[in-house]
Amino acid sequence: MAATRFERITVDPEVMAGKPCIRGLRFPVSRLLGLLAAGQDAESILAEYSYLEPEDIQAALAYAAALAEEEVIDFAR
Repeated sequence: MAATRFERITVDPEVMAGKPCIRGLRFPVSRLLGLLAAGQDAESILAEYSYLEPEDIQAALAYAAALAEEEVIDFAR
C-alpha cells in the first residue's frame, strides 16, 4: 500500500459514517480539533484518551491546515 499524505487520517463509510477519523478508530478528527480549539492542551488530551498518540494530534492539525488552504469562505454575504 502506498503512503498517503495523511496516513493517520482514515475515511471509512463503515466507521463514524465516513467522517475522517484518527487511524481507523471511532475518534473523529473533528472531535480532536474541537478539544484543541476549546483550549485543551495535547498532554491532557493524550492522558484522557490513552489510545491517541502525539503524532495523531500533529496529523489532525496538518489535515485541518490543508483543508483551510482549499476552503474559501465568503464573509461578505
